[in-house]
Amino acid sequence: MHKTIPRLLLAFTVLLLALPLFAAEKGSMEGKAAPEFKLQDQNGDWHALEDYRGQWLALYFYPKDDTPGCTTEACNFRDNIYAYKAIGAAIVGVSLDDVESHAEFASKYKLPFTILSDTDKSVSKAYNVLRNYMLVKIASRQSFLINPEGVIVKHYAKVDPEKHSEEVLHDLKQLMAE
Repeated sequence: MHKTIPRLLLAFTVLLLALPLFAAEKGSMEGKAAPEFKLQDQNGDWHALEDYRGQWLALYFYPKDDTPGCTTEACNFRDNIYAYKAIGAAIVGVSLDDVESHAEFASKYKLPFTILSDTDKSVSKAYNVLRNYMLVKIASRQSFLINPEGVIVKHYAKVDPEKHSEEVLHDLKQLMAE
């Protein structure tokens, strides 16, 4: 009994710390106007949502540059870049990392698409992807397909980094055919 109470307290504390990671979404953003953004990319250039009006946009959020899952996801988007370009779709990644980190990440893996730096967390909040991971805030791995009119037509709340680029490409082709 003496050892059980501290173990229960520890388990309860860990559960409380992990709860924000599994919190329910505030509701789907599908069918709503995509929140505006204006952020710097890996080269220090500014990008806004309005820059992508008139074309399809795959906007993907990820936790951290140069980590295993994030690298896999980014490299899969890289490997499919010509298929995205062939259908006129843009790929834009977003994380809380700074411009310098993005520049190193893009250079190391030869990423041919825009990666935006959301250091003030405003865009991650607007898209409801900001999460607490222990004592650190991250952009959770989620993606949005935004149509040429700026409306979110698909939200991926659960993403498998290994398969996500193919899934998005498939869905884009289907949506464009409608």
